[in-house]
Formats: sequence, structure tokens, C-alpha cells
Amino acid sequence: MFKLKEHQTTVRTEALAGITTFLTMVYIVVVNPIILADAGVPFDQVFTATIIAAIVGTLWMALAANYPIAIAPGMGLNAYFAYSVVGGHQVSYQVAFASVFVAGLIFLILSLTPFRKKLIEAIPANLKYGITAGIGLFIAFIGLRLTGIVTDHPENLVTLGDLSSPPVILALIGLAVSLLLMSLNVHGALFFGMIITGIIAYFTGELSFENGFVSVPSLPEGFMVLNPADAIGQVISNGLYAVVFSFLLVTIFDTTGTMIGVAQQAGLMKGNELPNARKALLADSAATTVGAMFGTSPTTAYIESSAGVAAGGRTGLTTLTVAVLFGLTAFFSPLVGAVSGIAAITAPALIIVGSLMMGNIAKINWNELDEAFPAFLVIIAMPLTSSIATGIALGFISYPLMKIAKGKWRDVHLFVYIFAVLFFIQLVFLGGH
Repeated sequence: MFKLKEHQTTVRTEALAGITTFLTMVYIVVVNPIILADAGVPFDQVFTATIIAAIVGTLWMALAANYPIAIAPGMGLNAYFAYSVVGGHQVSYQVAFASVFVAGLIFLILSLTPFRKKLIEAIPANLKYGITAGIGLFIAFIGLRLTGIVTDHPENLVTLGDLSSPPVILALIGLAVSLLLMSLNVHGALFFGMIITGIIAYFTGELSFENGFVSVPSLPEGFMVLNPADAIGQVISNGLYAVVFSFLLVTIFDTTGTMIGVAQQAGLMKGNELPNARKALLADSAATTVGAMFGTSPTTAYIESSAGVAAGGRTGLTTLTVAVLFGLTAFFSPLVGAVSGIAAITAPALIIVGSLMMGNIAKINWNELDEAFPAFLVIIAMPLTSSIATGIALGFISYPLMKIAKGKWRDVHLFVYIFAVLFFIQLVFLGGH
């Protein structure tokens, strides 16, 4: 079913890759409820809804598309939900979930058409390389900040952290252990690096299990959205068209960009095409729709999946493992909260994976300014704006402008022009993301 021989992998490698991906992204089941709690949504509601959405999307990706790409509610999209939609538009979180549900339905319809597959093929090759490298730089930057190796600075934005503090020392040890294991070509090096770091954290007192290990999952408010007609009515009566458009645009490009980046890293792209694209792209649209019903913000393909790919994951068996672990997590929220709360255990994997994904910079045609500069904008904007979608937007806007300036406007696909205009409208008039 997973064609392990064809992808030159084994059950053990895929399982380890799945565990690695899970450990690097499981923080979302703790962070997502904390962010949506600022919008008034009960913690337990979002915790369970986050897991349900992740299981739906990731299982779909595993069984239908056979890709090692996990799906879960997206960071950034949850902040937009809590602070811009509920906070900025002064609507209840129930109404905000209705807008997520409507965006998910539109997304589902678009994913059933050839539109998204054609979009992937329309993205210029150098922009694709830029997207992959930009995501790599972004997640390495996230890893450095999470560990405290890099910290905020009032004038220069960031600066070197306190290398003598226990959390930073633990992170540096975790990074060194993982790099050593990778240098020795140990299968599952990133996962074993996390295990060793976790053991050190436990014996040095940085990791503790004060709240025990097990709890029963619950949805205190039941379903948030059930009737599509009601949801559409809520969007219309509250004038949330721009909100639905923003959710839709950001999710399409967050997911599409991440899928291209991870698929390229795993060697799954066939030239300019993503095989099984429609099945893969249906995963996040289905998960977004289901997630909104239970009470969580839109889902996206997870850049942390690249950690599993770096650990050897090549098929849906990796994501099946992730889905099973998310299912178990529903009963182990205290344990997950304790481990994912220690950035030094999981963040070194993000830094290493970031370095691996940056290799795509070498493939960019730096000799042609009209190809190189848009790719550069994508790469630099992702970490500096903390948004994959913003980086992609700036690349899409600058690419056709550069081509027009060079008299090569015929070389640009119609889709690129359309999305350049849509991204410009979103960034300038809808407040970006």
C-alpha cells in the first residue's frame, strides 16, 4: 500500500521518521489552545479539536496521497483568528469558526478541481527553490529563538542569547548530539537526539511531570459549526468576506508552498509536477472544514514534516505513524505538555532541518536578476515577517513585475499574474497576515 520498496525505505525508518515529525510538531496541541484561549475558546475544546483536525488531515495524506507530510492547525493562522478576527472585528469565536468553515468548504471545492494542481505547475522553478530555502531559513530561525540561542533586541531586532543559561546549554548539547549522530549516518538521528536530550533534561531537573501523564479528552462545547447554510449566513450578516478571503489565500499558499518544499526535499517531485497532487491537497481542506466544526483555526501542511523527511520518511507510513501518535496524545495531554514545553528537546531538529532545506539556494539561477531577486525576496521575507505566505506573496508580486521590466511578460503564467494582484490586494488593503 505504501510502496516502501519503490521508495527505498523500511517500516522501521518510516516509523522513526513519523515519531520525529510528531515530536517536532506536537507543540501545536499545547500552543494552539493557549492562543485561541485569548479569543475565549475553552482550552479543552481546542486541545481536542486540534487533535481531531490533525488526525483527519494527516490520515488523509497517509492513506490517499501516500506522502510524509503532516497536517495540523497552523501557527499564524491561529493568531490571525484570535487577534484580528475575534479581536479586530469584534465578533464571537463561534462566528469566527463559521468563517473558517466557509473558507474550508471553498477550499475543498477548489481542491476537487484541477486549479490547485495547475497552480503548483504554474509556480516558476526559481520561486519554488526560493520557497523551500525560505522555509528552511524560517524554521531554523524559529528553532534558534525557541531555544534562546537567539533572543529579541530593542534596536537590532535579534541578538545572541545567554549561552550560559541552562536551557541554552541543554539546546546546544541536543544540537551537538543530533549533528554527531547525523554525521555518523545513524538512522533516526534526529529522533534519538531528542530522546537523549529529554533524558538529560529529566536528570538535570528541567523536565518534570508534575501533572502526571494521563487525562480524558473532552469537547466541553460540543460542535461549533454543523449547518453550512447557518455558517454562510453568519459570514454574510457579519460582512466577513475579507476574513474568509484571507483564510483562503493564506491557507492555499502556506500549504502549497510547504508541500512543494517538503516534496522537493524528499525527492518526490516529478519535474514541475507533484504526483497525487489533488489527493494531497484535499487533506488540508478537509481538515480545515472538520477542524472548524469541532473548534480550531485553519489547518496547513506542517513545515516540521521536513524533520521526518530528514530522518528518512518517504511515504504515507510516516504520516500514519504521526496520526496514530496524535490519537494517543488525546489521552496524554499532561505528558505532551511537559515534553513539548521544553524547546531544547525539539528545536535542534528544526535548526538542522533548516540547514538541509537551504541547499535549494544553489539551484536558483542567480545570473538572471529577474529570476534571482523574486526568489531572494521569498527567502528573506519568510523569517523577517514570520510568515510563509507573506514571503510567497512578495515573490509572486515581484516576479511578474521584474519580467515585465525585462520585456519577458509572455514568459509568465496567467495564474502568476492573477495571484500577484490578489496578494497585492491582501497585503495592502486587507492587512496581510
